[in-house]
Amino acid sequence: MTEKINILQELRVLQDKKYKDFNSALIPNISKDLFIGVRTPKLRKLAKEIIKSGFDKNFISKLPHKYFEENQLHAFILSEIKDFNVLIKEIERFLPYVDNWATCDQMNSKIFRKNTDALYEYICKWIKSKHVYSVRFAIKNLMQYWLGDKFDVKYADMVVNVKSDDYYVNMMRAWYFATAAAKNFDEILPYFKNGILDDWTRLQAIKKACESYRVSDKNKEILRSFR
Repeated sequence: MTEKINILQELRVLQDKKYKDFNSALIPNISKDLFIGVRTPKLRKLAKEIIKSGFDKNFISKLPHKYFEENQLHAFILSEIKDFNVLIKEIERFLPYVDNWATCDQMNSKIFRKNTDALYEYICKWIKSKHVYSVRFAIKNLMQYWLGDKFDVKYADMVVNVKSDDYYVNMMRAWYFATAAAKNFDEILPYFKNGILDDWTRLQAIKKACESYRVSDKNKEILRSFR
């Protein structure tokens, strides 16, 4: 893999046209013409092959990409970076080009969990961004790394204070509170019952929490009472 066109050729070899139809329907804000149709496990495998080939730095240096799968590869390559400072630099460069929920949500790194103090500075920055998927990414990380033992109401307040008309931001807000209901039920309950959450987010969070096996039946009944 010495040129970008070879990566595109690899993607086309892996193409599944039925999956293209299925996946593009899940991400309606992206034109179907910008999907090749490659399943996620194959993309992850290809990302590792690109890293092994040494072409990863060349690939991620060239933005924007054209196809959804190229953005997915980019996200998976970033997730393999072992140096926190390098990772943050590359995420900050890539985030403005992220244009869908799937690419946003699939940027994960074990390095983040080991560097939450340093990461928090960037969370505070991203959550105030005007870019939809930077905000979604910030909330996603608050959900992943600041619930459970690390929970504090100040983090929940950050999510409450996000004001957006965008569906993908608000669904992530709902997902945050649904997950908080599973991990920090007593602490998060006031957000459901005291009118702190807007109606749409509250109802969506209750729906998602009631669909979760991680929330007890007793707690589900409590949440349903706030519909």
